[in-house]
Amino acid sequence: MKTLIAAYSGVLRGTGSSILSALQDLFSITCLNRSKVEKQLQVISVLQWVLSFLMLGVTCSVILMYTFCTDCWLIAVLYFTWLVFDWNTPKKGGRRSQWVRNWAVWRYFRDYFPIQLVKTHNLLTTRNYIFGYHPHGIMGLGAFCNFSTEATEVSKKFPGIRPYLATLAGNFRMPVLREYLMSGGICPVNRDTIDYLLSKNGSGNAIIIVVGGAAESLSSMPGKNAVTLRNRKGFVKLALHHGADLVPTYSFGENEVYKQVIFEEGSWGRWVQKKFQKYIGFAPCIFHGRGLFSSDTWGLVPYSKPITTVGNNSCDHHHHHHHTLTGFPGPIKLSSLFPGLSPARCSCSKVASLPYFFFLNKSFIEI
Repeated sequence: MKTLIAAYSGVLRGTGSSILSALQDLFSITCLNRSKVEKQLQVISVLQWVLSFLMLGVTCSVILMYTFCTDCWLIAVLYFTWLVFDWNTPKKGGRRSQWVRNWAVWRYFRDYFPIQLVKTHNLLTTRNYIFGYHPHGIMGLGAFCNFSTEATEVSKKFPGIRPYLATLAGNFRMPVLREYLMSGGICPVNRDTIDYLLSKNGSGNAIIIVVGGAAESLSSMPGKNAVTLRNRKGFVKLALHHGADLVPTYSFGENEVYKQVIFEEGSWGRWVQKKFQKYIGFAPCIFHGRGLFSSDTWGLVPYSKPITTVGNNSCDHHHHHHHTLTGFPGPIKLSSLFPGLSPARCSCSKVASLPYFFFLNKSFIEI
């Protein structure tokens, strides 16, 4: 009898071990599947933004024109009426939505690369700021994630500061796309909009301008960090005129997420790109990332490379006619009260400080 009981107990112990082992295997499989699902959600979240960036405006314009010729023409008329009525809203800072900025899709977007925003100094809510953002990259993914969403908690890191990412004004002539952009706090990068935000929208505004623009995107490629600053003094003039502070900003890794065909200066390809840039406002790039389901294939999904956004050196005005580098970190304080400060001198200060800033931060970001 004792032998039977002992044998039975051994079977139970063996069964228990088998059940436990099976549960562990099931749990590991579930975690593995969850990890795969998480990664695919990240890929899809990035792809939806890329497609919106490239195609949403044109697609919605075509659909709106087509709707005029169908039985649903009244919908098109109503939207067109709304468009006329709401035409100047983007110039006044748009119509941001905290609900849209806090969408879960942006957290998947952030985690795909991943993207992080490094806070190096506090920003006063009693001041206005212009962020000079570099580099443009192909699509400015770091600028969008950090300043047009709450994925990196920009509002918590800089409480009381309202970020406005400035982009081509032509995007706000596209139906539906304009609403999508405004909901994230994106505004046109033109004189009227920036004047309004810096003079008639109170304090605590931070306008993010991708200084290099389309010209800088033409130099975007992995392993290369080139910025375009020559003849880019407009944002400095605006800062001087409105007494706003400059916060030069660099996104390490922005150029790593897409591979691009670079045309040499003087080639027919670069000539075409410059003509597009001059007459349309953007330069067409021949680029590629990875595929939707595999990183070994080509597609529109950017490569999963870390993007880290950091602020630059500070420059304060202790005297009437000159400015002095005061070290890292902090904004550059400019004021129209100092007539000796020309846009050229301020721009030169920014150019001179960028290499120091880049190499100072490159070491701990490990690019």
